Amino acid sequence: MSVAPKASTPTWPTPPEGGWTADDLDRLPNLPPHTELIDGSLVFASPQTLFHSRAVSFFEWQLQSIAPAEYEVIREFTIDIDRQNRPEPDVIVVRGDVVEDPEQTRYPAESVLLAIEVVSADSMSRDRETKPLKYARAGIPHYWRVENEKGLAVVHAFELEPTTGAYTSVGIFRERMKVSAPFAADLDLAGIKPRRKGGE
Repeated sequence: MSVAPKASTPTWPTPPEGGWTADDLDRLPNLPPHTELIDGSLVFASPQTLFHSRAVSFFEWQLQSIAPAEYEVIREFTIDIDRQNRPEPDVIVVRGDVVEDPEQTRYPAESVLLAIEVVSADSMSRDRETKPLKYARAGIPHYWRVENEKGLAVVHAFELEPTTGAYTSVGIFRERMKVSAPFAADLDLAGIKPRRKGGE
């Protein structure tokens, strides 16, 4: 007589009624690194491409070198938008006065000056539609979306329009990105490209 196999128990967390909250991200055990909360749902990060890794490092270090002293540049760190939204931008520029506790796991959205997302295959709709809407509603003044165009970085830069509360485009940049806000920056986007062998 055959025995029916037992139903396997899910290894992922089962959401409570009404969805997860921002505080749950700090309490849930064994979450994968870089788990985000979007509309009460957990979003797990897929393995990232070399382009994504290079782009995140590029903006982290380039902006760190030119940001005014009162700001900090942080990579892959969650921000509190509301009870059901705690996204993790790839890079943020944040007010230095909120960078206090080495044990902290998030920053308030109102302390963020700039959020940068590097688009991946699995994050296109979130980075192009969902997150900009939420960042704008949270009052984050600047948003940059970095796209991979045949191995070259293309940056779509947006600024919050105060009368509408929505982002407006301030430019699409290839090869070189020169802006005056949120602070003066002149970035050689070719620096994201992989180096050729022999240093060419």
